[in-house]
Amino acid sequence: MKHNFLNTSISNLYTKPSSKSEVRSQIIYGEKFKVLSKRKNWLKIKTSYDNYVGFLKNDNFKKRFNPTEKVFKLKAKIYKKVKKKYFPTNQFLYFASGITVVSKNKTFVQFEDNKWLRNKDLRKITHLEKNYKKILKLFLNSRYKWGGKTADGIDCSALIQMYYYYNRIFFPRDSKDQVKYCKRKINRNLSEGDIIFWKGHVGMCLNKHKFIHAYGPRKKVIIMPTKFTIMLIKKTAKLNIKKISNIKKY
Repeated sequence: MKHNFLNTSISNLYTKPSSKSEVRSQIIYGEKFKVLSKRKNWLKIKTSYDNYVGFLKNDNFKKRFNPTEKVFKLKAKIYKKVKKKYFPTNQFLYFASGITVVSKNKTFVQFEDNKWLRNKDLRKITHLEKNYKKILKLFLNSRYKWGGKTADGIDCSALIQMYYYYNRIFFPRDSKDQVKYCKRKINRNLSEGDIIFWKGHVGMCLNKHKFIHAYGPRKKVIIMPTKFTIMLIKKTAKLNIKKISNIKKY
């Protein structure tokens, strides 16, 4: 079926057509998807970026959308304009959301009817951020949330994926697919940019000694000593490293 684009800040993607089922992932504003089938108030969809399949509540989505800029802030506040003044709302767009510019001035950009974002929170849609550490560190102390991919809650595989999604480079959603996709590093000496996989978990070395991951037991995105993390996961979860790759390979 035809492509659709999400026109709300965020929506959950469920395993079944029920809000009581498990949240598999999330999609954010401007994200493109295909409708595979319809079931009452639910759509079975496939995301165009990573081919992820799940159920989304039926709604009116954008049919045509050509994003020109994207959000480069964890949560970009949405403003309303009243008599030439801009007032903050309680709404946000999340990191990596794509928008179409309707109008702009020195400080604000309009992307929908009386919905504005600050210029400083945006980058061109073609912008490439090669500093992966900068992106991952944006999420520091964000709450751990299974299936989440924003500052309001993110899981371990989404933390790695969001670097690629911002740059619009394909990378799988779940760690079980990421570990298959990633090339094994021949040299097992840990270094900057190394992605370490365990069964059901993934994180990245900021350098030889520091490791960043969305860690369920600590309930947040956290930086921990690398060797300590490896030993802790082995001790508490009985898991050994499955594969080491490197973020610079993709």
